[in-house]
Amino acid sequence: MADLHSPNLVNPTFINPVHPKIEGYLHSLLQHKDNDVLLAMEQLARQQNFPIVGRLVGVFLQSLAQSINAKRIFEFGSGYGYSAYWFAQAIGPEGKVICTDGNPENKIKAEEYLIKAGLWDKIDFRTGMAQEQFAQTEGDFDICYNDVDKGDYPEVWLMAKERIRPGGLYIADNVLWHGRVALEEYEDIVPGWTEAIKEHNALIFNDPAFDAYINPTRDGVVVARKKF
Repeated sequence: MADLHSPNLVNPTFINPVHPKIEGYLHSLLQHKDNDVLLAMEQLARQQNFPIVGRLVGVFLQSLAQSINAKRIFEFGSGYGYSAYWFAQAIGPEGKVICTDGNPENKIKAEEYLIKAGLWDKIDFRTGMAQEQFAQTEGDFDICYNDVDKGDYPEVWLMAKERIRPGGLYIADNVLWHGRVALEEYEDIVPGWTEAIKEHNALIFNDPAFDAYINPTRDGVVVARKKF
């Protein structure tokens, strides 16, 4: 990777929203949350270069869910259950996190980890396209969480926003997309994904039914609260 501090590099294609030293300090404050399951899930992500939200965002998700007394959460894209691990700790014994992922192997991994964590009874894990699973599920939600392919972000927002209860939250990861959303020139991972994320963010911030902000931790997390 090119030196992002080079004065000749006017338009870098990757920006850390938060300085790595700051992120390192924040991580050091969360070492007390270490346990065998969490460490194993994080190690697998490193070994397989699997895109989990990471511990800083995980703690943030748990706090958000607790702050609104969330009981019913729908995840668009769950991987092997890392974000669900945090949500499940926040929803109480009667709560439910509906997880979705297109890879059956991720459901197997999620079940293994979340059973060990004592959280599997709060999980309803469904294999298949997240949007299709959402359309087949009735009712409103306290939180809709979006972490699918980035090109699908506008579609997921338009689906989810109609089924979030007043006072509930829409949350999406990767909304800064390694800084590409702020650059005029960039190299996209998949053509069109940066533009899709920018469209998604604009739709949220221009919707009068929601208050929204972006937490720049890791790769940017948007949180939008439904007002009415």
